[in-house]
Amino acid sequence: MNTIALAGNPNVGKSTVFNALTGMKQHTGNWPGKTVENAEGITNFRKKEYKIYDLPGTYSLIAHSEEEEIARDFICFKEYDAVVVVCDAVCLERNLNLALQVLEVTNKVVICVNLMDEAIKKGIIIDLDRLERLLEVPVVGTSARSKKGLNELMDAVAQVCQSKSDKNFPIEYGKDIESSRRRIAREINDLPKNINKDWLSLKLLDYDQSLVKSLNDSIDFTISDSLQTIIMEERIKLEENGIDVLKLKEKTVGKTVRIAEFLAKQVVQFTNTDYQKKDRKIDKILTNKWTGFPIMILLLMAIFWITIEGANYPSGKLFEFFTWLEQYISNFVNFFSPPSWLHDLLIEGVYRVVTWVTAVMLPPMAIFFPLFTLLEDLGVLPRIAFNLDHGFKKCNACGKQSLTMCMGFGCNAAGVTGTRIIDSPRERLIAILTNNFVPCNGRFPTLIAIITMFFAGTGNGLSSLIKVSILTVIILFGILMTFIVSKLLSKYVLKGIPSSFTLELPPYRRPQIGKVIIRSIFDRTLFVLGRALVVAIPAGLLIWVLANTYIGDTSLLISLSTFFDPFAKWIGLDGAIVVAFLLGFPANEIVMPIMLMIYLKTGTLIDFDNLNDLKLLLLDQGWTWITALSTMIICLLHFPCSTTCLTIKKETGSWKWTLVSILIPTVIGIAICAILANVLPLFGV
Repeated sequence: MNTIALAGNPNVGKSTVFNALTGMKQHTGNWPGKTVENAEGITNFRKKEYKIYDLPGTYSLIAHSEEEEIARDFICFKEYDAVVVVCDAVCLERNLNLALQVLEVTNKVVICVNLMDEAIKKGIIIDLDRLERLLEVPVVGTSARSKKGLNELMDAVAQVCQSKSDKNFPIEYGKDIESSRRRIAREINDLPKNINKDWLSLKLLDYDQSLVKSLNDSIDFTISDSLQTIIMEERIKLEENGIDVLKLKEKTVGKTVRIAEFLAKQVVQFTNTDYQKKDRKIDKILTNKWTGFPIMILLLMAIFWITIEGANYPSGKLFEFFTWLEQYISNFVNFFSPPSWLHDLLIEGVYRVVTWVTAVMLPPMAIFFPLFTLLEDLGVLPRIAFNLDHGFKKCNACGKQSLTMCMGFGCNAAGVTGTRIIDSPRERLIAILTNNFVPCNGRFPTLIAIITMFFAGTGNGLSSLIKVSILTVIILFGILMTFIVSKLLSKYVLKGIPSSFTLELPPYRRPQIGKVIIRSIFDRTLFVLGRALVVAIPAGLLIWVLANTYIGDTSLLISLSTFFDPFAKWIGLDGAIVVAFLLGFPANEIVMPIMLMIYLKTGTLIDFDNLNDLKLLLLDQGWTWITALSTMIICLLHFPCSTTCLTIKKETGSWKWTLVSILIPTVIGIAICAILANVLPLFGV
């Protein structure tokens, strides 16, 4: 089986090429020693199997992040049969920079010029044959989204896999640098055959610390004392000739940039020099500080309105289905004649919690994630990140945090995992600790129910607009808290200045609706739901035990509520609300039904078909609009769910930071609720 690596800049369609080649024969996992996920798959072509690795997107082999290190180390140190460098036909010059760096390392390269269909639409003509002659490696044009050119690509890959040529693309960096790297190359011994000695000698002259560490980790190569002496002598010699370390980097990087520019001029023609005019006009609106933010808020409102209104009917139907199914499952369990307590534990405990979580989570996620992915495919999401970048920079945080924050709307655990795109460990930790300030899909049902009952009403039209507007205000408050806490953390706990990063604004593209739905359902919705159900099972067991275990005439669940009641009253809540949030730790979706269990003193989860009846029940329990407001605040500002906490532990490798992530939003939420509950009455509210 031949091993193939897919490399390329972000947003060039690399993963589209990968998916088109491998279909469903793929899986993901962590790279050895790293938290970055890899994707690998199998493709069969002309009766031969190829194992394909989809490397993380990178702009350069000069690594600045964990993802770029992964790509660099694979290309530079791993054994493979070919590297396919995927380039964007619309901006070929910039993409050729990475291709040239890869060609310095290995000649087992195929250049895949993707998005040819977009280039043609924009009046861009690329002479692929001439580029192939100039680079002396196969060059293939593809349109991966429509699967055009993929057979030709695999033919070129097969050709490179069989080739025994060891000729690399020559790049000369000047007499002084070439003399120094040749001397270093003569001293390097015992390298594996797949390591390019000339390329390595230049990197040792540069003395890239990250690369030296990878050398040791990947091929157990240690710089000897004699080699270290020669490197230092050559660096001193270069400095005497006016080439210090910074100048050396400028010369090496600048050389590949100039060659890429030369190649692009030779092979690219523009029949329409204003091909970006339409995109730039839209950008002037979406990235303008006066129009960008209002549009961003309106988009947010539109997505939440579609999610809320669209999820009501399927959620109701799922509840009906699970209620109908319950009797058959109950009869099946009774067939084995279990003790009554075991039957109730399995049906009224585990089954009802699991089905409740499914009915509440699945419909909104199945709507929200495709809409979110749609914004991604359209090219709107990077513009939102661009708008928020300045705010995060003011907070001494990373602008990429805006992307991970947006991911948190679907699932905070997914948002925490997404922080891997942030290079700086300090800034990554800030993003992890503050991701819970944006509400996930699991908290929307509680927020929406309270807004509907106490603030917006249950009518149509205007009440629906009021509902979405209030929910948007709450979310904007969460975003504001993200900025405030990020600033405080960077100023007093995780000190430092914000790092720079590259945020590419991709062209606006017509999304492929079918693929968007399939990708978001399988990659996000079902993945998140699966993790939620895993923790919902033990939660169902615990809730049933607490509700059906009595001390005297009082269940443990009611006793817990009574215990927390004095503290809860002080912050504008009651004991039932506090216990519901505590027991909702495994899954936020079950907070409201647990609350109802305590109020009605039942031993199992129940549902109210009518929000008006539910409001009357809450009013009978002493709820006021301050109680409703405090409950919404604590819903927004409280500890992450168990899935998110486990993800934080995995990403940080520390229980200490996991505990901090629990304490920060919870303490802030309690403080705000206490102020509201104790100050507002002084003004007669």
